[in-house]
Amino acid sequence: MKFTLSWLKEHLETDAGLDEICTRLTEIGLEVEDVDDKAAFKPFVIARVVSAEKHPQADRLKVLMVDTGSGAPVQVVCGAPNARAGLVGAFAAPGTYVPGIDVTLAVGNIRGVESHGMMCSEKELQISDSHDGIIDLPDDAPVGQSYAAYAHLDDPLIEINLTPNRPDCTSIHGIARDLAASGLGTLKTRPAPSFAVEGETPVKLTLDLDDPKLCPGFALRLVRGVRNGPSPRWMQQRLIAIGLRPINALVDVTNYMTFDQGRPIHVFDAAKINGNLTVRRAAEGETVLALDQREYKLSPNNVVIADENGIESIGGIMGGEHSGCDENTVDVLIESALWDPMNIAKSGRALGIITDARYRFERGADPDYMVPGLERTTELVLELCGGKAAKAEIVGYQGHEPKIVDFPYSEVKRLTGLDVSNEESNTILTRLGFTVSGSGERVSVAVPSWRPDVDGKADLVEEVMRIHGVDNIKPAPLESHAAVNGKILTTLQIRTRLAKRALAARGMLEAVTWSFIPEDQAKLFGGGSPALKLANPIAAEMSDMRPSLLPGLLSAAQRNADKGYGDVALFEVSGTYENDRPEGQRRVAGGIRRGAASLAGAGRAWSNAAKGGGKPVDVFDAKADALAVIEACGLPMGNIQIEQGGPEWYHPGRSGTIKMGPKVVLGYFGEFHPLTLESLDVSGALCGFEVYVDAMPEAKRKATRTKPALELSPFQLVRRDFAFVVDKTVEAGAIVKAATGADSKLVTGVNVFDIFEGASVGDGKKSVAIEVQIQPVERTLTDEDFEALTQKIVASVAKFTGGVLRS
Repeated sequence: MKFTLSWLKEHLETDAGLDEICTRLTEIGLEVEDVDDKAAFKPFVIARVVSAEKHPQADRLKVLMVDTGSGAPVQVVCGAPNARAGLVGAFAAPGTYVPGIDVTLAVGNIRGVESHGMMCSEKELQISDSHDGIIDLPDDAPVGQSYAAYAHLDDPLIEINLTPNRPDCTSIHGIARDLAASGLGTLKTRPAPSFAVEGETPVKLTLDLDDPKLCPGFALRLVRGVRNGPSPRWMQQRLIAIGLRPINALVDVTNYMTFDQGRPIHVFDAAKINGNLTVRRAAEGETVLALDQREYKLSPNNVVIADENGIESIGGIMGGEHSGCDENTVDVLIESALWDPMNIAKSGRALGIITDARYRFERGADPDYMVPGLERTTELVLELCGGKAAKAEIVGYQGHEPKIVDFPYSEVKRLTGLDVSNEESNTILTRLGFTVSGSGERVSVAVPSWRPDVDGKADLVEEVMRIHGVDNIKPAPLESHAAVNGKILTTLQIRTRLAKRALAARGMLEAVTWSFIPEDQAKLFGGGSPALKLANPIAAEMSDMRPSLLPGLLSAAQRNADKGYGDVALFEVSGTYENDRPEGQRRVAGGIRRGAASLAGAGRAWSNAAKGGGKPVDVFDAKADALAVIEACGLPMGNIQIEQGGPEWYHPGRSGTIKMGPKVVLGYFGEFHPLTLESLDVSGALCGFEVYVDAMPEAKRKATRTKPALELSPFQLVRRDFAFVVDKTVEAGAIVKAATGADSKLVTGVNVFDIFEGASVGDGKKSVAIEVQIQPVERTLTDEDFEALTQKIVASVAKFTGGVLRS
């Protein structure tokens, strides 16, 4: 929400300066995001052209001698057709930044003639789009004085960040009301509009709706005989300052009312309306060409205003091009209506239309200002365009019934810790427009029509707190408990944090991707069911809840690669969705690596080979990441099983499934299927994983938090190597598991260090070499003990894998 300081002071009687106002706005919850003090316009001064001679080397240029009021005239080369001796305009000296052309001036040499500055046009000073000539001021304009002050361009611009629950502050009047309630000045009240009314509005209106809430009220008035030219300079300057483009007086008045009073208004050219108007639901497939020159295809979810020819406006969002007002408009219909906030929000989002009217209606416009807003708009139209106003046609509005909230004053202390007297609380609420009735410690408070966000006593406490001052809340430590605090976070929350830390420690960067993905991507990763399709997506390509984190991460990696950062490792720990029930939302830790972004470090073989880097990532990188997450979450790694293969989006021969027991699937990892990458328009060496954090079983509760005593064996650790010949189809993990199970007391670790295939081991065979770590516990092992253990290991591997010792 943007506004100028002078515009605010039109509603607020105050001597406060810019800094004090900005500080107070933030203190009362209207956070100031930006302030433009218009310092960029200070260097421009009013100057008079003393002489204007033809440029010796260019027919269209003139050499001006300009009196800037600071000494001898300066020489300026100018190409404006209206440059002449005696003209008074705006001058910019060398070193001045000109915002309209985004240039900082320097002394120039134009066709052999030096130019020491510039005479500016309105476009160059962002006053208007006019650049047909330089600014031409009255002869009595004070030469040497600030042009910004003369033309009122030095009016500071304030931008505040509004939360969605404050529709009352989508108007400058509402902001002034809040400031006045905080004690910073007095709210100005305008006299009620007064003008003559002649005749009836001939265009009648019908509400043809199955749900009256869609349009609770509609006010319409005809003004005959208007002259629709440019709006006055003061109005144009205010609209330009907040980023709006002046169009014509009628349209500018509607925009002015939207920001000044928070009341969106629409105007129809009465000559273009055929018959009476009807507010109804659009028919399926009905179209309208809107004021933004785009054609929109509507549905029965959209409410429209139509005449006998068809749709003339999308109610509360945007008018139609056909009935728009232009310089030929003579009779104008002014509309001031109420619309259902939820329907406006859904319709605007479905159609992809963002307008100032939608912004206000979807938050809740003041219902009691519907008719006064029409009166104020009519007064402005008559003042700026002339004409004669007809009697207003008001349909549907039944009046506003204020909400009554039971308010115990003690709630302020209970919820905020602030000591605010009952009298001060009463005063604050009254200044904000609430009506307080009753006495004692408990009162009834009537909520004003412009505050639809206030529903209960906690909302009233918030109002008292922010006006009294949040900064008055004194910091206080939490009460200390005698006992040691128990666990605060849930196991899932703890494991989520541990997973993030583990992946970050492995050199991966955390990403936050959309929970919504295109339908084709959802189907590619096992989703796409109708239950997970969004009824009201924020964009057409974000239609489904994601079944996996991988589509978003893969797309993010490709965007990085497209910008020259091909070696990326990204992870995300967030939610995926299997169905529309609460238990269908999973907590997943997922990640991808691209290019050479392995744990050993990115880079190329010639620059990082010594550290093992420079090689394209593969299935084993993804496996290590997935197992790191599981280990960080505290699961016993000895119970983890890995099976070959995974979901169809992984490469069938370069992927795996992680299980804990035969039934509990903890996750998947691997390289991606080429067709998956092609469907996502992603390329490069890529691997990834997903671990289901919520599938991990809870650890058994221990009787005590005390750690057991550290037990170290005094005997030497022994390593023995074995090489087994097995079928190619046998997984190395099966050999590791069989060797480990041969004697769980003595065998403390098994690692694969070599795999060999060749004619020497036979067709369809491979040799898998493992290192077995043997840790004696009770005594030093003898040769007979080692021989017996060796026989156990060989027998166990032969039993479970069919392997034999390689000779």
